[in-house]
Amino acid sequence: MVAPLRRVALRRPGPATFDADPALWHYTRRLDANRLAHQYDLFVSCIRRSGAAIEWIADENDGLADSIFVFDPSFMTPWGAILLRPGKTLRRPEVALHEALYRRLDVPVIGTIVPPGHAEGGDLLWLDEGTLVAGRGFRTNQAGIDQLRDILAPCGVEVHAFDLPVWDGGAACLHLLSLLSPLDRDLVLVHSRLLPVALCRMLKERGVRCLEASEKEFRVSGGLNVNVLALGPRRCLAAGGYPATLRVMKDAGCEITCFMADALCLPCEGGPTCMVLPIWRSSRANPGNSVSRTQAYPGSSASARS
Repeated sequence: MVAPLRRVALRRPGPATFDADPALWHYTRRLDANRLAHQYDLFVSCIRRSGAAIEWIADENDGLADSIFVFDPSFMTPWGAILLRPGKTLRRPEVALHEALYRRLDVPVIGTIVPPGHAEGGDLLWLDEGTLVAGRGFRTNQAGIDQLRDILAPCGVEVHAFDLPVWDGGAACLHLLSLLSPLDRDLVLVHSRLLPVALCRMLKERGVRCLEASEKEFRVSGGLNVNVLALGPRRCLAAGGYPATLRVMKDAGCEITCFMADALCLPCEGGPTCMVLPIWRSSRANPGNSVSRTQAYPGSSASARS
């Protein structure tokens, strides 16, 4: 999850997001459409400057306010995509948008989460090419995790599940990736007070260093300070305005690009990781001739198989 981004999918905010009912979608307030759109454009410019190609999921004015957070409805593996089933019921129609995207790009779908399972991308973390970590909480349940195990077992992937805290309840968005963000193969940014103990031990056993994000900034941002997108190893895209957390990452040798997100991310409980669907990550700059061969996601050794 930290190899250089080469191709991503995004979806621009449209009327459904701008006019969203905060009570229905669990936003903190009504959104300022002009400021939100401006900040999103700045965010997109950061993605472009990283060198990643962008595939756009078209806005069909379908009423899906959360659909700008493209990381959640599907999940990329070195062998193809998995169509997930969001725990937030209002988001389930988004899966069809991702299915259409993969069909257009000729990316194979290797599995689909079906009832009674549900799973969201924000609860899934590649620890290495053969290890997937899943957060079990309000958005991802045991049935969904069991289905992920069945889908990935033939690929030699082990899935380790960890319970997430209740925190602010089922209506709020607390994903596994609300509590940690990978910055390099041996470095993660964390809010350790809410991390599962067994996961902390696993990270330590595997030699992964945990950087502690600011507790005060975590409370002020609703966890947004921990939501950091790896553009490459120790190359990060983060929301601006959280200097203590940024300083911790800089002191660890990270190069950080910031964008203002007070109108875009804060009201909607979604950060830069949530707004990007990585389709292809690799240390190699040239994916080959076919888009269907650009699906190696977790890291360098997986990329060699693309």
